Amino acid sequence: MSISGRISQSAFDGSRLRVILLLDLYEGAQQQFLDAYELMCRQVASVPGHISDQLCQSIENPSQWLITSEWESAPPFLAWVNSEEHVETVKPMHSCVRDTRSMRYSILRETGPSQPLTPDRASTRQQVAARVGDGVARHALTFTVKPGSESKVAELLAGYESPKAQVDENTRLRRTSLFMHGNRVVRAVEVEGDLLAALRHVARQPEVRAVEEAINPYLEQDRDLTDPESARVFFTRAALPAVHHVVSGRPAAGEVRRHALYYPAKEGCGMELARLLAHQDAAAADDPKSPVYGSTVFQRDDIVVRLVDLTGELDVDPVASLGLKGPGKAAELERLLDGAAIGVEGSLETERNINRLLSHADMLPITDRSSADS
Repeated sequence: MSISGRISQSAFDGSRLRVILLLDLYEGAQQQFLDAYELMCRQVASVPGHISDQLCQSIENPSQWLITSEWESAPPFLAWVNSEEHVETVKPMHSCVRDTRSMRYSILRETGPSQPLTPDRASTRQQVAARVGDGVARHALTFTVKPGSESKVAELLAGYESPKAQVDENTRLRRTSLFMHGNRVVRAVEVEGDLLAALRHVARQPEVRAVEEAINPYLEQDRDLTDPESARVFFTRAALPAVHHVVSGRPAAGEVRRHALYYPAKEGCGMELARLLAHQDAAAADDPKSPVYGSTVFQRDDIVVRLVDLTGELDVDPVASLGLKGPGKAAELERLLDGAAIGVEGSLETERNINRLLSHADMLPITDRSSADS
C-alpha cells in the first residue's frame, strides 16, 4: 500500500463510502423511529449512488441504535445529505432521538467469500491509497445576512471574546477563520480531536451565545436558538462540509497567509467545480514553485469556498491563487462558475478577467484566531 507523505483528505478519491450514524433514542420512541426510518429508506433508495443500508439495535442497551449505509462514492452522498429534501426527510426522527453522531469512511479493503479474481473483477476493483492526516477535523458554516447589515454583523463577529480552546483532554479548538463576501458569512473551524464535541463546547460558551443572539435580527433565515428544532434546522442548512484538504509536504518558502475565495457555481455544478479546484490544489501541493502551500475546499449545493494558505501575496500569481494552472483550466472554471454572480463575465482566458475574478472572489477577512490567541 502506497502512502503519500503530504497531508491530504478528499471526497474525490473514487472509493466507496461507508456512513455510520449512531443514535440514542428516547424510551418509548422506538415505533415512531421505525416508522420514520421506513419512510427515509423508501426515499433514499431512489437516490443516485446509494447502494444499501442497515438498521441495527444494540444487544446491550436497547436505546442505542446504528444506521449504516453504503454509497458508490462520497459525492452522491454529500449531495443527498446536504439537500433540502434530506432536511425534510429526517425531521420526523428528531423527536425520537436524544443524541446522534455521524461518521463517514472511505472503504479501502474488503473481506468476503473466497472467489477467483477474474479479469473482469480485477479491472473494477478499487485500489485506494491510505492518506496521511494531521489529526485535525475541518468544517465550516455559511449563512446570509440582510443586505445593508454587513458592516454591523462584521463588527459583532470580530469583537467577541474567543471561547476557551481546550474542550477536554483529547479535543482542542485549534483555529477559527471567519470571512464575508457581500452578505454571505463563512466561518471555518479546525479542531484537534472530536469535531462534534468541539462544536457543542463552543455553542455553550456565554460569549458565543451572546454574539449569536446579537446577530439574530440581521439573519435572512430566521432562527430561535432556544428551540432545539429551530437551531438544528438552521445549522443543518448552514453546514458547509470540507470536501478536500491538502498541505504540501515541502517546507513553506516564507510566511504563509490565509485567504478565502468564493466560487458560486452554476446551478447543479457545485460538486464538479469543487472537484476541479481539489485536483488543482493536489497538483499545486506537489509543485515546489507553487505559492499554494495548502488549501481546504468547502462545498454545499452551488456554494464553493476555497480556504487557501499562500506563501506570498494573493495577486502575485493570480492564476495559481485561483487554482487555474495548466492548459484549459480557465475554460473549465468558466464553464462551471456563475461569473455573473460575482461580477465577472466573458472569457477567463484574458488577464483582465483573471484579475477581476480574483478581486471579486477574494473574501473579506473578519477574524482568524488560533488557539495560541485564546
